[in-house]
Amino acid sequence: MFDADALQRAVRERSVAFKTEDGAELVGRLYLPSGRPFAAVVLNSATGVPQTFYTHFARWLAAERGMACLTYDYRGTGRSCAGPMRKVVADMSDWGIRDQTAARRIMRDEVPGVPLWIIGHSLGAIMLPNQSDMDDVVRVIGVASGMVHHSDHPWPYRALALNFWFALGPVATRLYGYLPGKPLKFGEDLPAGVFWQWRRWCTSRDFYDADIGTRMPAPDWQSEARVRLHSFADDDLIPVHCVERLRNVFGPRAEHVTIDAKDHDLDTIGHLGAFSRRNRAIWGTLLEG
Repeated sequence: MFDADALQRAVRERSVAFKTEDGAELVGRLYLPSGRPFAAVVLNSATGVPQTFYTHFARWLAAERGMACLTYDYRGTGRSCAGPMRKVVADMSDWGIRDQTAARRIMRDEVPGVPLWIIGHSLGAIMLPNQSDMDDVVRVIGVASGMVHHSDHPWPYRALALNFWFALGPVATRLYGYLPGKPLKFGEDLPAGVFWQWRRWCTSRDFYDADIGTRMPAPDWQSEARVRLHSFADDDLIPVHCVERLRNVFGPRAEHVTIDAKDHDLDTIGHLGAFSRRNRAIWGTLLEG
C-alpha cells in the first residue's frame, strides 16, 4: 500500500528560491531524506506541468531511495510566476537551457559532494545535449522525452494536435496574449513566447534547428553521464520513434527503453502517467540501469 502521509513524515522539505544567469527568479522545493543523501536529483518538468505534479515521486525518492530531489517551476509559471502571464517574456529555450542550468547550479550548492542526477520529463531532457556544465552529472533519465513533428502522432490524437497548432492555440494566444492552457484543458497557462517557439519546433521537420546559434547552442553531448531514455507504448504525444530521435542526439552510448503498461499490470501510462501514484509500480524501473 502507498502511504503518502508516511512518506511525507519521513522527508524534510523546504522551499528554495534562486536566480538564473539572466536574472529570472525561480522557486523550487527541496526534498531531503532523513540521513545523508547518496545522490542529488534535479527533476526538470514537462511543458505546462507544475512542480507540484511531481511531489509524491520526489518524496518517494527521498524516503525510499535516500536521494535528495529538487523540483521547481520554469520562469513565468507556477510558483515562479510573479505577475500577469501576458507580461511574461520567456520561450522554450529559456526553460530548457537557462532555467534548467540554474536548477542544477543551486542543487550543487544545496546538496554538495554527492553524485548529481537529472530526471527530465518531456521538455525536461530534450535540451540537455545543448547545455554546458555537465561534467559532474553521472546519470540522466529521460521520461517521455523526444523530438516530435505533428505528423508523428497517431490518429485520432493527430487531429487534436493539428487543431492545437494551427487553429485553437494560435487564436487563443493572440486573443489573450498568452496560451490559456487551463480553460482549454491543455495544462497550465503558458507565456506567448513559449507557445510560439514550441509550435515552430513541432511543426518543423528540423525541430529546433532554426533557433540554433540564436536562442540556443547546437547539441554537443560530451558528458560521461549514463543516459537512459524511457518511452511508453501508449504515449500518443511522444511516440516511441520520437524518443529514438532524441537518443540519436545523445549519441551511441545512450540507452532507450520502451515500457508497456501491460507488463506492469497497469491500465495506462501515456505521456503524463509515469509520475502518477497509480503508476508507482514503474518508479523503480525508471531508476534502473
